[in-house]
Amino acid sequence: MLAQIDWSHPWYDSVRPAFERLGIKGEDLLAGFSAAFNRNAASLALCNHRDLPITFVPQEALPEGTAYEAFISATGGVPTRANLHDFFNGLVWQTFPLIKRQLNALQAAQIAAAGGVGKSRGPARDAATIFDENAALLVVRFSNAGRALVDELRAHCWDAALFEKRAMFGRDAQVWLFGHALMEKLVAPRKAITAHTRVLFADDAYFALAPDEQRAWIDARVAFELASEPLATSGFTPLPVLGVPGWWAGQDAAFYADTGVFRPKRRT
Repeated sequence: MLAQIDWSHPWYDSVRPAFERLGIKGEDLLAGFSAAFNRNAASLALCNHRDLPITFVPQEALPEGTAYEAFISATGGVPTRANLHDFFNGLVWQTFPLIKRQLNALQAAQIAAAGGVGKSRGPARDAATIFDENAALLVVRFSNAGRALVDELRAHCWDAALFEKRAMFGRDAQVWLFGHALMEKLVAPRKAITAHTRVLFADDAYFALAPDEQRAWIDARVAFELASEPLATSGFTPLPVLGVPGWWAGQDAAFYADTGVFRPKRRT
C-alpha cells in the first residue's frame, strides 16, 4: 500500500522528511510501520500534553466505549491501524508534534467537559477534528501583497489569488499540509479535493529559514495560538489543493474558471 504514495508530489513536502527518517522500504510495510514510528517517536522524545511518551499502539488497545482522543490524553498511546489514514497520522505526529499535542488536549478537555462522547461534538471539538483531519497551513509574508493575497482567497477570487499572483507561491507564500485524511485523499489526486486552510503571517526572517526550521516555527506558532485562542470553523478558508500554483499541471486561466471546484463565495 505504501507503493501507492508518490512522494514527488509537493503536497507531501511537509511530512516527507518524517517518512525518510523511518528508514522503511518495500511495497507493503503498513503492518510493521508502528515499530518504526515508535523508534522515531522515542528518538524525538514525543510527549502528549500530560508529558506521557507518545507511542503507537494497536487499535485493539483502545477499550470499547473510550474516546480515541481521551485515550491518547490519558495514556500517550495513539491507536494505530495498518492503513494509509493512520500512517499519515503518525507522520504528522512526528512532523508537527506540538500542534498535535495541543489539538489532543483541546479535544480531551471538550470530551471531559461533556461527560464523555455525546451525539454532538460541539463547535470547538468539531473545529479541532476538521483541523486534525483536513487542515492546510498557509504561511504568507507580512506585506501589502500578502494581505491582498489572503483577502482574495477568503473572497474566493481564485483567478486573482492563484493565477495572477502565482509568482508569490514559494517566495512569499507557502502551503504546508497538516490533515492526515487530506493527505490520504491525495494519494489519488482529484481536482475537487479541498483543504480547510489556516493562515499564518510571517516576517522576512521566516522565509530565510531552512525547511526544517520553518516546520519547527510553524509547529510552535500554531500550538501557541491554539492554546491562546478559541478554535472555530470560521477561522478556516477553503483551498482546492491542486490549485496551489506549481502543484498540478495545466494551471491556466481556464483551470481556475471551473466553478464546480473553484466556487464563488456565497452571498449572505
